[in-house]
Amino acid sequence: MPAEPRPGRGWLLRLVIAFAFAQGAVSMARPAVSYRALSLGADESAIGVIAGVYALLPLFAAVPLGRRTDHGRCAPLLPLGVVLIGGGCALSGTAGSLPALAAWSGLMGLGHLCFVIGAQSLVARQSAPAEQDRNFGHFTIGASLGQLIGPIVAGYLISERDGAMARTSALALLVSAAVAVVSFTALWRIEHRTAAGSPSEAAQKVPVGRILRTRGVPAGIFISLAVLSATDILTAYLPVVGEQRGIAPATVGLLLSLRAAATIACRLAMTPMLRVLGRNALLTTTCLLGGLICAAIALPVPVPVLAVMLALLGFCLGVGQPLSMTTVVRAAPAKARSTALALRLTGNRLGQVAAPATAGLTAGIAGSAAPFVMLGVLLVGAAGLGLRGGRTQASEVSPTPPVPATGHPCANRNPT
Repeated sequence: MPAEPRPGRGWLLRLVIAFAFAQGAVSMARPAVSYRALSLGADESAIGVIAGVYALLPLFAAVPLGRRTDHGRCAPLLPLGVVLIGGGCALSGTAGSLPALAAWSGLMGLGHLCFVIGAQSLVARQSAPAEQDRNFGHFTIGASLGQLIGPIVAGYLISERDGAMARTSALALLVSAAVAVVSFTALWRIEHRTAAGSPSEAAQKVPVGRILRTRGVPAGIFISLAVLSATDILTAYLPVVGEQRGIAPATVGLLLSLRAAATIACRLAMTPMLRVLGRNALLTTTCLLGGLICAAIALPVPVPVLAVMLALLGFCLGVGQPLSMTTVVRAAPAKARSTALALRLTGNRLGQVAAPATAGLTAGIAGSAAPFVMLGVLLVGAAGLGLRGGRTQASEVSPTPPVPATGHPCANRNPT
C-alpha cells in the first residue's frame, strides 16, 4: 500500500501563530498575577504558592489527556485550552483574595496544558523523523514569541504609582484574556487526518512504568523539568527581585522579554548548532552554562549587567525544551508517544509545583534572590544527567530503518 503523503507545512505555521498568542497571554498573565498578589498583600512565600497552584491541576490531568490523544484526535484540545486560558486570565483579574487568585491561576495552567499536549502531539505525529528537531524548534519559537511580547505589554500596563498596582494588574490580566482569544483565528485545518484504526489497536495501552523505564525518557523529562522550572521561577520572581532593587515593572518586563528574544535566536540557530556540536554536547553545555548564569542572578548587579546575563541565560534555555521533546518522542514506544509527551509535561508541572514552593520557602528564609541559586543547582544537575543519558543513547543507536506506525486518527507515523 503506498505511503500516505504528509501534509504541507502550513499547519505548522498556523500552529506557531496560535501558540504565540496563547503563550503570549500566559506570559503576560504570570507576572501580572504576581503583581496582583503583591497588591493583595502577598509575601514571597505566598507568591511561590500561587505560582505552584498554576501547575497543580495539570499535574493530575496530563497523563489522562495524553492517553486520550494517543487514541483520538489531537486538535480538539487546542480550542479547549484557549478557552481555559482566557477564562483563567479574566477571572484572575477580578479576584479579590489570594485563594481566588490561586484558583484561577490553576485554571489558566490547565488550559495551557491542554493546548500544549494537543500541539506537541500534532508536531510529533505530522513531522518526518528528519524534520523533528527543526519542527519542534520552530514550534517552540511560538512560545518564545509569546514570552517576548507578553511581559513587555504587562510591564507597560502595570504601574506602581499612587497605589495603582491593583487596578493596573487587573487590567493586564483582562487584556491577556483578550490576547488568548486571538488564537482562535489560526486554529483551522491544523490536523491531518488518517484512517481510523481498529478498536483492538485503540484499546492497547502501554503501561506508564514501561514508558518511564525506556532509556532516554527519564533524561528528557528531567532536562525539560529543569529548564522550564528556571523559566517559570524567573518569570514569577524577577518582579519581586525588581521591586526590592528598585527596578520598575516596565524594565522588568523588558528584561523578561530580552530573555525570550535570546531564546528565539537560539532556536533559529538550532540546526547549525546541532551540526557543529551534536545533540549531547549542545544539551550538556547549555544546561551547565545556564545553571551558572542563573545562580549569578542572585548577585546585586546593575541593570545593564543583569540584561546581559538574562540574554545569555535565554539563549542557553532555548535548547532544552525542543531537544527534550524530540528525545522523548524518539525513545518512547510508537503507540504511546502522546502519553510520553504528557509524562514529560507532568514532569514539567511537578517542577512547577515543587520548584516555586521550594523557591518560596527559600526566599522566605534567605531572601528573594535565593531561588536563582537553587535553579542554578538544578540546571547543573540536568547537565550531568543529560551527559550521562546522551552517552547511553549513543551506544544504542540502531541502523535498522523503523516501520511507520498506522492506526487511529492523528496516528503517529514517526519511527521509534
